[in-house]
Amino acid sequence: MLDGVFGTGKTPAERIKEYNRQIKKSVREIDRERTALERQEKKLLADIKKAAKDGQMDSAKIMAKDLVRTRGYIKKMFKMKAHMEAVSLRLQTMSSSAQMAQCMKGVTKVMGKMNAKMSSANIQKIMMEFEKQNEMMGMKEEMMGDAMDDAFADEEDSEEEDSILGSVLAEIGVELDNKMMGASTAPMQAAASTAAAEPQGVPAVGGGGDDLDAELQKRLDNLRRT
Repeated sequence: MLDGVFGTGKTPAERIKEYNRQIKKSVREIDRERTALERQEKKLLADIKKAAKDGQMDSAKIMAKDLVRTRGYIKKMFKMKAHMEAVSLRLQTMSSSAQMAQCMKGVTKVMGKMNAKMSSANIQKIMMEFEKQNEMMGMKEEMMGDAMDDAFADEEDSEEEDSILGSVLAEIGVELDNKMMGASTAPMQAAASTAAAEPQGVPAVGGGGDDLDAELQKRLDNLRRT
């Protein structure tokens, strides 16, 4: 559309630059003409005052008409300058809009290509692969951490571990000894009570002492296993 407006052979941007140069040149010429008219206005005003002082009223009236006409031209010059600057601004706006349209066209093509490549299935596949790789990385980090712990293990740590284990085993051993002592005292007290309850003079059943020792040994073995 811009080619039809600005003609062929040059791009719209080049045409706009050319017209803007012409407009600026015309504005400078208008300023020169307006400056000359303003000087003429001052001269006419001074001549009117002089003619009025000299009593030349007819000449003063004629010069007054010229002064009014000159001031009218000056106003028209201001309006013309403003109009031409507005045209220049509109041309620049059209150029900017055209460039923006070209940029948007290019961006639209790029976005279309990206949308075509980045389908939902591809995105889901990428996310699944990312989770897989992330999980593998976590496992490798854990393995490396264990290997580094083993490689940089300190002897003091080993001694501390042995000390802690020894304390625990000592505590467990004390508890086992207490259990064993309690278990060995209970059968002896029961045997004493039984002997007191039996009538005196009745001979004990042969081999009773051996059975009692075997029972005590069996209970002690059970406590050690626990």
